[in-house]
Amino acid sequence: MQSHLNRSPSFEDSEILLSYRGTVTDELFDTILELAEHKLDQEQTSKQVKRKVFKVLVESLQNVYHHFDDLPLTTESFPVTFTLEKDKLTYCISTGNHILITKVEELRNLIEDVNNMDRKQLKSFYRNRLGDGSFSERGGAGLGIVDIIRKSGEKITYDFRRVNEDYSYFSLKVKVSA
Repeated sequence: MQSHLNRSPSFEDSEILLSYRGTVTDELFDTILELAEHKLDQEQTSKQVKRKVFKVLVESLQNVYHHFDDLPLTTESFPVTFTLEKDKLTYCISTGNHILITKVEELRNLIEDVNNMDRKQLKSFYRNRLGDGSFSERGGAGLGIVDIIRKSGEKITYDFRRVNEDYSYFSLKVKVSA
């Protein structure tokens, strides 16, 4: 399987501001967001960049929280992962979570479609999706990926690694210019 998630050479000298690997709860994500906000407040970056990074971070974590699939307890668990890194020019937000294999093709197609849209097309797609009333069983309109791209201004890199016959591990990475 071709990987769309590559470590950029520029991130070899990056600083990890925050990293987490484990299980998912409401309280956990609240804590991660508080820690991230504190870390960003300490950065020597403009308030505008900090707000942009935080918005992408929130959307990325919400995407993980609302769309991860629990592996049965009898199989090897692949926990949720999250990393916030920074180098001289870029912040990088990486997440990972397990999803049902039956969701992989639809998610891959969505990412590829929105990665190939310009800003005007993204805005139109976003508005149309909100207006058509199509919501998932989890209550969302499927706009998390679109929001991440809109807010970051960058394409998403991603990968799916098969865990077993039912699950894949979905990794997502997005950059925000500092």
